[in-house]
Amino acid sequence: MTSREATVADPSSSRRPRSRAARHAGRAAGRQLAFEAVFEAEFGQRTARTVLTRILAQHSAGADAGQLAQGIVEGVVTDRQGIDDRIAALAPAHPVQGLARVDRALLRCALSEVLHCPATPQRVAIAEWVELARTYSGEPARRLVNGVLGRLATTVPPGPPEGSDQTGAHRPPGGST
Repeated sequence: MTSREATVADPSSSRRPRSRAARHAGRAAGRQLAFEAVFEAEFGQRTARTVLTRILAQHSAGADAGQLAQGIVEGVVTDRQGIDDRIAALAPAHPVQGLARVDRALLRCALSEVLHCPATPQRVAIAEWVELARTYSGEPARRLVNGVLGRLATTVPPGPPEGSDQTGAHRPPGGST
C-alpha cells in the first residue's frame, strides 16, 4: 500500500488535507482566542502572551487557531505603539485611550492581523473582525472597525489570494517574512 493509499484508508491520518470550511473555522477560533487574550490583558493583571498561553492550555484549539492567535497576539505585543499610532491616524475622532477596552482590543487585534499576519487575505481579516466587533460591541464598533480597516487596506499591500493554504505566520513590525 502506498503512503497516499494509507492516508486515504486511515481517516485519522494527519496528512489528509483539511477542508476550506475546517480551516476557516480554525482561523475564526484563533481570532476569537487572540481577542480574548488581548481584552483580558487590558485589565493589567497579566500580559496578553500569558493569557493566551493559559487559554490555549485550557481549550482544545486546533493548530490553525493556536498559530493564528499567537501571531495576532505577538503583533499586538511587539508593535502596540505602532498599531495605536495607526489607529490614531486612521480614526482621529476616536483617541485610542478614550475607546472602550473591548473596542481597543478589537482594533489592536484587527490591525495586528492585517499588518503582521501576511498569510491572511485582507478582505477575509476585515470581514472577520467587523463581524467580531458587531458580536462583542455592537453596531457603532462595527462601523469603527470597518472604517479603520478599510482605510488601512488602502495603505498596506494585500495578503495572499483567498483560499490559499498558507499559515498565519507572524510578520515582524517593519519587516517581512
